[in-house]
Amino acid sequence: MMIKPGKSPVFDTPEAYDLEYEDVTFQADDGVTLSGWLLKSGTDKVIIQSHFGVQCSRSGFTVEGKGLMEKSLWNKDIHFLKQAKYLVEAGYSVLMYDMRNHGESENKGWITWGKNERKDVLAAIQFISKHVDYKDAGIGLLSICMGQGASTFAFGLETEMKNFENLKTMISIQPLTYDYFVANMGLPMFLVNAGSNYSKNKRDTDLTGDSFLPYVKDISVPTLVIQNNNDPMTDLNMVKEYYESLTVEKEIMWLDLEKKRAAAYDWLGKNPEPVLNWFDKYLK
Repeated sequence: MMIKPGKSPVFDTPEAYDLEYEDVTFQADDGVTLSGWLLKSGTDKVIIQSHFGVQCSRSGFTVEGKGLMEKSLWNKDIHFLKQAKYLVEAGYSVLMYDMRNHGESENKGWITWGKNERKDVLAAIQFISKHVDYKDAGIGLLSICMGQGASTFAFGLETEMKNFENLKTMISIQPLTYDYFVANMGLPMFLVNAGSNYSKNKRDTDLTGDSFLPYVKDISVPTLVIQNNNDPMTDLNMVKEYYESLTVEKEIMWLDLEKKRAAAYDWLGKNPEPVLNWFDKYLK
């Protein structure tokens, strides 16, 4: 449920929102092929959206077949094309892509909660930076949950992130480390420990230790953090630690939403003003 891919279909299409787009593929530096949509608007500013993990894809979250997740996460489909539409209408092009092991991107194993997925964030920025239409465009990151974890790992572990002069800003939606998530899911500790030991010994992934928090200080662009104050699946002190560790221009926006993890993801598609205000400030 937490790290096994395969339950994240691409269930939506830009055509349903009257958006001009092209299907794109690009490769991470370890050879993994990623699939996505490039939604076209202006050529001078681009938003790269990285979705949350395991139960999600570039198109968002669908409750069909989710079982326990439907009750604990959200009971309605979440359409990430809603925020893509208002971004496009405001003059932004948008790259929406499936991280490895999600949607229509290449399936190469199990999910690492951002550590390996950082290569996908880097590949997305490289793709836009080399694109003939966008090589001079300002770039903003819209990074959601594991997507922001992957972005944070990228800033900390990928030296090339410092070379993207056009990368201007990031919105970080609900930072969450794996250990807090599983603890707040209410799973018995013997299952949590068994799963963590298996991951460490058999998959070389220490889910209790491979946290992105030590790399927050390496984020080099102005960052807006958005967090539901009633999120039951996180530790708000951890979110505050994330925010306090940022060494760039920063703001934090606390939302007062329903007591569901995905309430903020649903909110994102319905509230353009804070998102557009932030991106407009740094992508002029």
